[in-house]
Amino acid sequence: MLMGIDVGGTFTDGVLYRAGKIVKSVKKPTEEDNLKNSLLQVLDELLAAEDKEQIQRIVLSTTLVTNSLATGRGEKTAMVLLPGYGLPHDSYELKGDTHFMKGAVDFRGREIEPLDKEEIRDLLDWIKDSGVKRIALAAKFANRNNVHELMLKKRIGEECDGVHVSISSEISGKLNFPRRAATTYFTAMTISEWNRFADQIEAALEHRGIKAEVHVLKADGGTMPLTASRTKPCETVFSGPAASTMGGSALTRDKLNSVVVDVGGTTTDLSLIIAGEPLYASKGAVIENQLTHVNSFAVRSIPLGGDSVITIQGVQSYRLGPAACFGGEQATVTDAFNIHLNLNLGEVSQSQSKLHAIAQELQLDTASLSARIVEEVSQRLLAEVNDMFRQWENEPAYKVWEVINQRKFTLDRVIGIGAAAPALVPALSGLMQVESFIHEYSPVANALGAAVVRPTLSVILHVDTQTKKYTLDPGGIIGTLEKTNNFQMDHARAMARQHLHTIGQELGMEDYTAEADFFLEEQFNMIRGWDRTGKLFEVGIQVSPGFVNEYEGVTI
Repeated sequence: MLMGIDVGGTFTDGVLYRAGKIVKSVKKPTEEDNLKNSLLQVLDELLAAEDKEQIQRIVLSTTLVTNSLATGRGEKTAMVLLPGYGLPHDSYELKGDTHFMKGAVDFRGREIEPLDKEEIRDLLDWIKDSGVKRIALAAKFANRNNVHELMLKKRIGEECDGVHVSISSEISGKLNFPRRAATTYFTAMTISEWNRFADQIEAALEHRGIKAEVHVLKADGGTMPLTASRTKPCETVFSGPAASTMGGSALTRDKLNSVVVDVGGTTTDLSLIIAGEPLYASKGAVIENQLTHVNSFAVRSIPLGGDSVITIQGVQSYRLGPAACFGGEQATVTDAFNIHLNLNLGEVSQSQSKLHAIAQELQLDTASLSARIVEEVSQRLLAEVNDMFRQWENEPAYKVWEVINQRKFTLDRVIGIGAAAPALVPALSGLMQVESFIHEYSPVANALGAAVVRPTLSVILHVDTQTKKYTLDPGGIIGTLEKTNNFQMDHARAMARQHLHTIGQELGMEDYTAEADFFLEEQFNMIRGWDRTGKLFEVGIQVSPGFVNEYEGVTI
């Protein structure tokens, strides 16, 4: 059996999947201050009367890192940058204490400026005096040669007790220094809290005698082992929207163009599926208004959900509890839809009562107020979807679809995910003049998505035949080529595939590495005078998002 648990802002959902069926599903309120407890409550209910030995894999999707960054709970972190030559220092808009130092390598990894000993001494003294325990260290082109990062990390480790240093060359091997620096900063800020969470989960599973492998969902719709996530917690940011996107894809399994609308209690998440494939954010995830090297779907979260409070001013962007029909004290969006569409959810009289009180203040009847709220919510969702489409139009996959099909992109349907989706999504799809898709398991589709997706992995290889050096990401591996004579693209592809296979074995995903595809192949000649002195190769290979081999769809 496969288990998926998605910890959302309002509810924590879980499913057990076996042989084409969801054998059990659970939905519990999320404890915002204790995500671990919410997760374990769902875990225990799923396992009740089930054979633990039959659980093959558990996949967790959690808002821990997202919440930590959004609320500022991440640990105080200092940023140390070695930007080399180029942009002025004030162009790096990073929060917290940022220190700039000398020391530079060029784009081929050759040192062009050494570290300054006095600056190193000053940095070490500042770290000791400030009491900061988290350092994010990023040097431009460290993905080509990380000698300066390693040297500084070593000195800080030797002289500053209890200080954790995250270096950019180990976080990402991609070019674009500002994004790599930002990713390193957010990693350093959240790594301690994430590892405490991982420790608690591992201890809880061991206490329960569960031996299944444990994965976490990433922002790109794939999974990675919990152990591997300990060094890259930022990969789990936006895993909630990724879960709902893959859940929508898992329920439909076709080639239609769809907007996925995940209506939670607090927020609504939007994403796009083009010809059956989720749309990626080509520039990476945006965290705290900063572009990063975290691979992510193109998603948007709106502060509007089924439990959004209704006042005389209209629909608010906050939540104070469940809908009145489910025992809450305030009228909510769900209550308005409950009355207007005759949904018969919970205690309908409570929806009527709370809305009636507001309607009286506005000198309206309850039916008119409900209709007004339904119209307001539907129009707000429509405006957000249309705005997202304007952003999506700039994504390469969107443009490729239009080129291949020789016509402007057209939407086929809206896929509803979440407990409030059956109420809200049909109204939205009606305004958009497309069909809506609501499945029996739409309320827990995010947990299904987490349960049945396969691991993802990408490898990027850079080769410089003149310097006889190569770099591999992930891992920040820098090595020396044994043979450079007649080195061709085929050799670079073989190296990249071998590294992918090696990492895949370490992560227990060798069953999927054979399905990897190359997404990047570039070759440049290095010329001096009239002669070619070497070649540069850039090769990328990946296991893209998809479903585990055991997944056969869902029957009701």
